[in-house]
Amino acid sequence: MSRVLINESPVMIIPSLATKIGLNEAVVLQQLHFWLGISKHEDIIGRTWVYNSYEEWQKQLPFWSVSTIKRTIRSLEMLGLVLSDNFNQMKMDKTKWYSIDYEKVQKLEASVGEHEVTPIEENASEEGMEKTEEAAILSTVKNEIPYTEIISYLNEKTGKKFRLGSIKTRQLIHARYGEGFTLEDFTRVIDLKSAEWQSDSAWNKFLRPETLFGSKFESYLNQQEGKKRMTVEDFNLDD
Repeated sequence: MSRVLINESPVMIIPSLATKIGLNEAVVLQQLHFWLGISKHEDIIGRTWVYNSYEEWQKQLPFWSVSTIKRTIRSLEMLGLVLSDNFNQMKMDKTKWYSIDYEKVQKLEASVGEHEVTPIEENASEEGMEKTEEAAILSTVKNEIPYTEIISYLNEKTGKKFRLGSIKTRQLIHARYGEGFTLEDFTRVIDLKSAEWQSDSAWNKFLRPETLFGSKFESYLNQQEGKKRMTVEDFNLDD
């Protein structure tokens, strides 16, 4: 019997959820949901909570660094899916408490499809084991997409205030990463189009995620610096 195949409780991954919010975020959200289900800290401001330090989360998810876990939890907080607070008796204790906004999860679930988010039980059927194997394959793919860095850089270059937790913007970034583009590609597109459109009031409004990160992304990336091509065909004008 192999030591690296399932002889312990597996970390569950729902592929459709990972596609929506990111692989790391899907893993942490599922882990948090498990602990909320057995937590005794109920009915604190109307919710059930669990508390953990980042180091304690890292013991549960030892394949990630503490900084990765911190970044992932922060991403879930910005998406509004995870709530955090401090209910410690001692003010010096900064250990964070966490809960899930299940109303927002339900809205997300509706867009994913109910049949795709059915949990895989530990005592799974043969079909369930196949789903577990598929999830395990997906979990080996490195998918730490720097959503925050990209959106923050766009805001810095354009002087705008696009929300870091916007699911629509994250979906656009996720789609381009799925095509093999990198952080450097995003910063280049932002730099090129900012230089071209920033000072032109007629075109400045197109310095937005749905235009820059949409279907014209590759053509923007390959545009020569300083060359202006202000035609309708250069834009993804979909709202």
